[in-house]
Parts: sequence; C-alpha cells; structure tokens
Amino acid sequence: MKHRTESAGDPGDQELEASVDGLMDDLVADLKSLAAIPSIAFPGCPEAPVREAYDALEALVREVGLGDEERVPGSTVGELALPDTAPVLTAHIPPPPGDPTAPTVLLYGHYDVQPPGEETLWRSPPFEPTETEDGLGLRARGIADCKANLVVHLGALRAFHGRPPTGVRIAFEGQEEYGSAFDDYPPTDPGRFACDAMVIADTGNIRPGTPTLVTALRGVAELTVEVRTLKDAVHSGEYGGAAPDALLALLAALATLHDARGDVAVEGLRREPWEGTAYTDEEFRALAGVEDGMPLVGTGGLGERLWSGPALTVIGIDAPGVDQGSSAVVPYARAKLNLRLHPRQDPDDGMRALVRHLEQQRPFGIPLTVTPGQTGPGFEAATGGPAYRAAAGALRTAWGSEPVHAATGGSIPLVNGLAQAVPGAEILLFGAEDNMSGLHGPNERVLYSELRAAVLAEAVFLRDYAAAFRGGPAS
Repeated sequence: MKHRTESAGDPGDQELEASVDGLMDDLVADLKSLAAIPSIAFPGCPEAPVREAYDALEALVREVGLGDEERVPGSTVGELALPDTAPVLTAHIPPPPGDPTAPTVLLYGHYDVQPPGEETLWRSPPFEPTETEDGLGLRARGIADCKANLVVHLGALRAFHGRPPTGVRIAFEGQEEYGSAFDDYPPTDPGRFACDAMVIADTGNIRPGTPTLVTALRGVAELTVEVRTLKDAVHSGEYGGAAPDALLALLAALATLHDARGDVAVEGLRREPWEGTAYTDEEFRALAGVEDGMPLVGTGGLGERLWSGPALTVIGIDAPGVDQGSSAVVPYARAKLNLRLHPRQDPDDGMRALVRHLEQQRPFGIPLTVTPGQTGPGFEAATGGPAYRAAAGALRTAWGSEPVHAATGGSIPLVNGLAQAVPGAEILLFGAEDNMSGLHGPNERVLYSELRAAVLAEAVFLRDYAAAFRGGPAS
C-alpha cells in the first residue's frame, strides 16, 4: 500500500475544524433560506418555488467563487435542462494546476422536497425553519432531505475558498423525490459526470453521533394481482357458500406470501445475514411507531430483515370499503404489491419469482391475473478503494469514533445511472441527515452537530483523498 503524501499546503485537522466552525453561522443561515422555499416538484404543485430554489442554490455556488475566473480559474457553472424535469445545477472545478495526479470528486444532492403532508401534525409551519425545542437543530420540510446536504457540499468548498485539493463536479437536481428523466440521463452523457469518486449526500447516520457510510440500497419491484369471479355482485344470502368470492380468493393468495413467522415465503428471493450495523429493537420500534404490545415480524437480525433480505408489502387494495359494504359476494378485487430486494439481486429476477409464485396459486381453484410493474435495481458499494478509505478516516476525524456500515431500504435511482456512466468511480453515501430526522414525515429536523460534522468530514475527505493520489492512487 502506498503511503499518503501530504502537500505542504494541505490544511491540518485543527485548521479545517477551525475553518468549519467559523463557517457555521453563515451555513445555518443559508440552510434556513433554502428550507423556507417550498420546492415541491410533484405534478400539480407550483413550478415557481422550484425555480426559486434553483436560483438561490446557483447564487450560493457562485458565492463560493465558481464561474469566476479570477477567484477559481477554469471553473464553470451551468444548467442542465431535460424534458419535463426541474433543472439540474451543474458546476466544475478543474484539478489544481501543477497536480496532475489529483482526482476529481462528484458532489450530488437534490433541492426539491417532499410535500409537507398534514400540516396540523407539524409543531411549526413546515416552510418556516424553526429551532427545535431543545435548541439542538432546525425543523422544516426538506431541511434534512436534502437541503442540509447541499449546504454540506457548499461548506466543504468554502473551507477551501473554492479551491479544493481535488477536481470537483457538481450535480444538484430538483426532481429526485418524484423521479425524472435525470435518473437515466448520466449514461447518455458520461463526460459531464467523469470523476474518480462520488459523494452522494442523500443519506446520513444510522443514529445521531454514529458516523455511518451507507454501503447498500435495496432494489424494488411492483406488481398488481387481481381476481374476477362473477359478472356482478350477488346476494350473499342467496348465493354465498357456492358463488366464488373474489376478495376471499385474493386474500388467500396474499396470505401465501409470508410464513407463520412473518418471513417472505417466495422461492427465489435472495436473503443473507447483514454484516454491518443495524437498529436496536427499541430504536426501530420508536422509528416505525410500532404500537405497544405489537411484535416485530420475521426472524433474524433487523439488518437482514430490513436491508439484506426481501420485504413484501401490500400497498393498496381495491375492494368494497367497510362503510359501503353490502350483503353481497364480491365479484372483483385487486391488490398492488411492493417488493424490496437484496441489493445484489436483479430486480427483474425478483419480479419473475414473485409473479411465478402468485401464478401458481389457485385459491379455491380460482386463477389470478398478475401484471408486472416497474423495477429498480439495488446497489452495493465497493469498500476497498482509496476513496472509501479516505472517507472512513474523514468520518472518524469528524465524529470522533469509528464509522459503521449501514444500508437503506429506500431507493436512490440516480445512483445506478451514475454508476453506469462512470463505472470505475467509487460511490460514497454519507451526509448530515440521520435516521431519527423524521424524513418525509411531520416535524423533519436536522441537528447542528450532524451538519457541522458532515461539513468537516467532507472537507477532510477531499484533503485526504487528494493526498492518497499524489504519486499515483493508493492500492
């Protein structure tokens, strides 16, 4: 293994820490300004706030010096416009002159946010950033997911006055929460994303204060299953007992998807033990809002159940509602299923396994109609390269403890698009969020301590990753 060669101009840990501390007031102010913009990029929502957030973010990028030839020579700022998609902010800082071995790092985040949901559940208006009652953080919709992580990128660049020791590319998108054409765009324009490593800042620590590298994302597949047994509903007293009930047949089929312990019972779905860190049962119960007395379903560790094994959820069902139910045999019923997959399982293979299982069911002799829907691949990060080693060391420096591995059951579709565009680049997922932040729920918050540590970690990472390449990439 080659030893890291630090440049005489590299700032030390204490210097970077002091620099980040000096930036925090301005970074928090910028975060408040960004989080006050209701940049919801869902159909039917106003487009003006999304554009406002883009413009505000571009101004912040330019304040760092990007696009200014005197302050950051050779740097550029641009807008990537794709059909029916919020604009993507792009920027580029070339590697430092005189350092031909310096790597390039792509920094990713998104400036759009989820809708606030039921506003009466918020303790303060969702788009009025408000300090939490304990004074430890800020509450607002999108403040953690993902505007804090945009501020992390800005803060790391400010720590180097816009001239980091690596080259930098920026891709800040504005329609991640709903999905857009950008998910599949990078492989069509790989030069725009050319880099040696990527920091995907759309994640964070498994719990506050525990430095976490997210190394896996579950895959996903969806399908519908339906049953039609009669031309119309018929009187349950006159015909029940012999007339085939579509809803009963559907429920019988759905009951075969899990065994008596709650484990997925579909043959062909991959499941392995999870080797990283996971929640405690108490943490998970609190996060999921599990009612007192309710058991957790399934067997094995929580990491295995949540990240390295399959999960099947009935996310919708069409059948007569209870309040509208009449004394009739149900002629038609339909359900939509969401399948989460092991990060390395091909989602189409997983879909085929589920379709095969359901098509083999004949509840009461009644066939099912199964219609496959969309799939999305999972992701598993490589953990043996110089970027990963630099990131692990940077998180250790910033949080003061050994980093852990975790995963997420949610999907970040762009990760696979970027991996296809730049197949040799290492992909790192860390940031200022934490899994207790209330992402997508009411009273979403970010902690000042996590924001500060994430800015410091990214700055240290850029320094150490550049140092690892002096004289050639570390091996």
